[in-house]
Parts: sequence; C-alpha cells; structure tokens
Amino acid sequence: MVTESTSLTAVLGGRTAGALRRSRGLETVGDLLAFWPRRYHSNEADLSEAAPGHFIVAVATVASARTFQARNTRRTVLTVTISDGRTELDLVFFKAMGHSKALQPGVRGIFAGKVTTFNGRLQLAHPGYTLVDEIDEGERKALIPVYRQVEGMHTWRVSESARLVLDALASMPDAIPAEIVSRRGLVPRLEALRGIHTPDSWAQVEAARHRLRYEEALVLQVALHQRRAEVRSQRTTSRAPREGGLLTAFDERLPFELTAGQREVGDQIASDLAAEVPMHRLLQGEVGSGKTVVALRAMLATVDSGGQAALLAPTEVLASQHHATITRMLGDLAEGGLLGGSESGTRVVLLTGSQSTAERRRALLDIASGDAGIVIGTHALIQQHVSFQDLGLVVVDEQHRFGVEQRDALRSKGITPPHVLVMTATPIPRTVAMTVFGDLEISTLRELPAGRAPITTHVVPESLPAWVERTWARVGEEARGGRQVYVVCPRIGDDDVPDAEAQVWSAQTEDGGDEEAVARPLRSVYAVHGELAAHPALQGLRLGILHGRLAAEEKDAVMGAFARGEIDILVSTTVIEVGVDVPNASVMVVMDADRFGVSQLHQLRGRVGRGGLPGLALLMTGSDAEPALERLGAVAATTDGFELARLDMSQRREGDILGAAQHGRRTQLEFLHILDHEDLIEQARADAQELVAADPALADHPGLAAAVKARVDAEQAAYLERG
Repeated sequence: MVTESTSLTAVLGGRTAGALRRSRGLETVGDLLAFWPRRYHSNEADLSEAAPGHFIVAVATVASARTFQARNTRRTVLTVTISDGRTELDLVFFKAMGHSKALQPGVRGIFAGKVTTFNGRLQLAHPGYTLVDEIDEGERKALIPVYRQVEGMHTWRVSESARLVLDALASMPDAIPAEIVSRRGLVPRLEALRGIHTPDSWAQVEAARHRLRYEEALVLQVALHQRRAEVRSQRTTSRAPREGGLLTAFDERLPFELTAGQREVGDQIASDLAAEVPMHRLLQGEVGSGKTVVALRAMLATVDSGGQAALLAPTEVLASQHHATITRMLGDLAEGGLLGGSESGTRVVLLTGSQSTAERRRALLDIASGDAGIVIGTHALIQQHVSFQDLGLVVVDEQHRFGVEQRDALRSKGITPPHVLVMTATPIPRTVAMTVFGDLEISTLRELPAGRAPITTHVVPESLPAWVERTWARVGEEARGGRQVYVVCPRIGDDDVPDAEAQVWSAQTEDGGDEEAVARPLRSVYAVHGELAAHPALQGLRLGILHGRLAAEEKDAVMGAFARGEIDILVSTTVIEVGVDVPNASVMVVMDADRFGVSQLHQLRGRVGRGGLPGLALLMTGSDAEPALERLGAVAATTDGFELARLDMSQRREGDILGAAQHGRRTQLEFLHILDHEDLIEQARADAQELVAADPALADHPGLAAAVKARVDAEQAAYLERG
C-alpha cells in the first residue's frame, strides 16, 4: 500500500527516483507531492516570452519541418518552426533521427530549452520536448504544470511522476478535521493535491490552492495556540510593586509626563505581573515612542516585589547604551546599598563578554546575592555560571535577533518561570502579528512623547551631482552649528561582503535567487570616511568611525565621544540602528539607501530628532530602478511606521518574516500570503482556538497533530514563539 512515507523508488523506479533525489532531495511520495509547480502553461501558451539566454518552457504547434544534409558530413539536420498563432520560434536538431518522424506539421507539444539566436532569428538547439497527446494519453488537458528544474528531467516528466504517485494513492490522512473541511467549504487534501499537480481547469487549481492555503494557516495558528495554552498552564510568583517603593519613587522623579499610551500599556503589564500566570507579552512601538520607560517601570515593579529583572540586548553597544540610560534615569535609585545611594534603591549591573575579569566577578556576585535588582547584558547573561537569586522578569530587546534556545536559557534561571516582555521597534501589521506572534499578548505604543521633533526625509539621487554636493554642504552647516550627523553605510571595508548588521535589500526572483547582480559596489565606512575627510565643505570637522567589528572598548569609546559632542560626523554601519540615543544628532545620511528595506530605513532615521531639534534624513541612491525609487519615496512620504511596515512586508517574502531562510528553503509558506489573506487567517485562528481549547494535545485529531509536529520543528519554533 502506497502512503506519503513510501519511497519514490518503489513507485517510480530507480532512475526517475534517483534524479529527483539528487537534484531536489525528494525521497518519498510526500516529498514529491510537496514539490509544487511554479506555474501552469495553457494550451494557448505565449511564445513572446522567448528572449536570448532565457530558459523557456512553451506549448506550441509545429508549423513547418525540414531536413537537409549538413555540408561535409553525412549528418541529417532537422529544422522546425513552432508557433502559438502569433509568434514563431525555430528549433534545430543536428541529428534528425527519431525527431523528424515525431515533429510533423500540425503536431502540438511542450518544448523546453535555452533560447539562442542564429541569423537574426531566435531558436532552440536540441530542445527537450514531448507531444501533448502523449502525456495526456489522448485526453487533452487545459493546463500543464511547470516545476522548478530537475537535473536530467524535463518538467513534463516531473508532472508525469506526480500523476503516477497520485494514481497509486488510494487515500490520504487529512490534517484538517472533517467538520472544518465541511464548514469552510474546502476540498479534501487528496483532491487538492490532484488539483495542484494534475488540474483540468483553473477553477480546480484555485480550489486546491485555497485548501492548502487554509491548511498552512491552521497549522501555524494551532501551534501558536498550543504554545499559549502551555504558558497559561504554568504558575509563577506574582510581582506586584509595594506601596511607597522603588516604582513610586521613580514615578515621583520623572521629569516628564507619561503619554496616555505609556500609561495604558503600563497598566496592562502591571496587571500581568500581579498574576500568577507568567506574562508573555510583546511591546511594539514606533521609534522613540518610549518603550524603555515602560520596560523600566515593569523592572522596578519586579524589584519592589523582591525579585530581579534582566534585560537581554543583542549587542554590547546596545547593552551599554541601555545601562547608561537606565542608570541616568534612576539617579541615586540605581545605587542601592552604596554610599550616597537611595535607601529604597537597587543596583543596576552590566554584564558583557568583553568586561575585565574583576568587573565580571563583581557583577556576578551582585547578581547571585540579589544586590543587583536590574541586570543588563548580552549573551553573557545566559552562560551557565550566571546565577540569579530570584529572577522574576526577563525583558528581551529587539527579540528577533535571539534564538529560542537563548531566551529559554535565561528563563530557566528563575526559581519559578519568570514573566517575559519582548520589545521591538519595528511596527508589525496586525495580520502578521496574528500569524507570527499569535501566542503573545500584544501592546502597541503609537504616540510619541512630547519634545520629539518631526523628521523630514528627502531622496538624493547620485545622478544629480548638485544635490549630492548640497547634501554635504548641509551636513557641514549642521555640524558647524553645533549639531551632529550620522552617515550610514552598508558595509565596513571595500573588500568586504555587506556588514552582517545590515539587512541589505536583495530583489528576489520566483526561484528565490537574485534577479540581477548589483553592478554598483556598496559604499563602505572606511571609503566614505576618507572621502568626507577630504571634502572641502567638511574641513575642520571631527569625524569618527563605528562598526560591529571594532573591539568593545573601541565601540564604547567612540559612542561615548559622540554622545559628549567630541565627534561631529559619525560614519557607521547599522550598528546605530536601535537604542542609540544622542539628542544632539539632527541629520542622518544613508548611503546606498536603495539597498535597505523600508522598515530598516524608518528605524535608522529614528536616531535623529530626539532632542527637540528638527530631524533630517537624506537617502542617497545611485539606483534608477523604479521599484527602489518607489520604496525610498514611500519612506520620504510618511513617518507612519505601521504603514511602512505593511509596505515593507508586502515586498518581502514571507520566509524573511518567519525566518525560513534558516531552513535553506525558499519560504515557509507556499500558498498563504499573510497580507493578502487576512480573512482566511482570521477564520483559521478562530478554528485553532476552538480546537486547542477542547483538545490541547490534539489527541482526537492525529492528522493535524502530525502536521503541526512536522511543520514546527525546533528551529521554526524560534521564530514562531518570539519570546
């Protein structure tokens, strides 16, 4: 009996199965059925797509065929002209034997090969082909599936293999429970696979795609609801602040008023912390919306309750920045137990990998003894020898930069499961949040605190030299006026690949590869620093360099000098993207801005305009590609991060969002497009909630349980859990 786990060799034979295994890693019946067609050719196919150098698969009719004797040889050559009724294409076979009889005028077939030119006409030399009637066994199909290339096999042989496999399958377990299939008007799974691989009509393809799209949504939503149910089944220690304690003292000293949004989110978090179920909350907010203050108040409430709070940051620069900011905001409240410290205060400790042995020893003792109520650090926090007295709250900043194992390692240091607050400054559209962060409660800060100045953004085309010169003149004017400037580059040195910290934009083809190699070399920190140092408009100004490969002490020294106003222009990679707060910085120039995503550009420009001074972001680009200019124009047109995030995610693959690149696969979602199928996701979310509430382990739904287990492996869970 053939099942999804049956070896392809048993069904297709060793030769065909071997080609599928070697080229695409397809081992079983299930593997082949999950190898989806890229598109479909109609019997009304269009030959106008043919272009020199392109590989084409086309359905056409033989218009004419001629054989002749090649000069100086005994070889018979066959030339054929095929047509779709509008466009013609030549075929040439330098050995006519076996082809001349098959390719008679009026015969219809599928032809595949690389397009070349000869005597000014397009042609295919020795193309692969099969006659339509042959593959349909006399039954003319309206649609012919086209698959990604398999070495040694033409696409119709892959299609024929899928047909053979489907014919051998008598039945197939369905991941979607029967009552949902009926309620949502879905076709059964086996019928859907037939509709994808052996369709009779577009209606059949669409019904199949809709069913498989719903299955993807349901499996993801069930995984998220199971995770949420697991968290809710745990018990932890309530972390309510004491009256007249540290949080009260901090609030009384705040030199500004919290926004309405900060107060509302603060109340949500306080309610979570006071409960005996671990908090599992995502805090998202616009750049500069005041997430740090909200998180600090949660940490102070935890300290008030007798626990400790840990803030995990992705880089030493960001960890040091958080330490400096929080220490400054607390004042003597951060010096508990020290001479001159407040009686109600605590200690704020920094732990990073680059600290001296003595510094680390002191920090570890303060953490283990409980003297340090707030601990800020990088990956160093999760090492085995770091021991907390009573870890009550874990705050993860820029959570997408951490794997689930790292977060779990920190959470495991609590006596009881600690509350978890994860933060992101990249706004997330609601549907994406439902799909990727569905196991978290979500809080959003949209309102900017008083004193945040507006940021104006302009696109600067390098093709207009006067605009480029005016950019550097403006930079010089700002710096000589006592303000400071960031210049951001996508890589460090001219001999580098792009800096690992820069999520450099790359257009994608249908196969997931680069659409074209970028001829323009990316601008580097060291090259741009040299150019600016020699620029007449910037003479006498103090320039600095910052990037991720500098030693921690050097990075700290550079950031410290910039923060103190000792550097006028900081040439940097995107290491300054998050958390860096220099109120005097008023201008940012982004080099090769077309090579960054929309959300990252929005994040970067949030580093200016933080001190009451109007901010200016100048996006310099050497590209004249319309999609790139549209992206940059969108960033210049609005400062609404949620609107930009939606645009960004509509232009990126779902795999980028869900982290599927870690799996070496094009995308984790084949049929579901998060921003296009919001209603379907809402339906799947409701069905998943009902299923998990009634049967958390899915004991009554083994097909769905198996699909969830197969889909959500440990690495994918790192992206689905998000906290």
